[in-house]
Amino acid sequence: MDGNLITYLACICFIFIFGRIFIVPLKKILKLVFNSILGGITIFLINLIGSNFGFHIGLNIFTSIIVRFIRIARSSVLNNC
Repeated sequence: MDGNLITYLACICFIFIFGRIFIVPLKKILKLVFNSILGGITIFLINLIGSNFGFHIGLNIFTSIIVRFIRIARSSVLNNC
């Protein structure tokens, strides 16, 4: 009985340790995915409006990441002024 209790407690400790190790990269990955989705929506809206003027941006994962990153960088620079 005591061996099972110690095993359960050790497993719970390992789960918490692994959770702490992997939560930081997981947060960064989820932030990148969220920013990519927002960048894709931004590009889609630009393409919708720009189609009237013959303006088009290719919609793929790289452009959506870049658009969102530039937007975040631009807003942080403007907030510091």
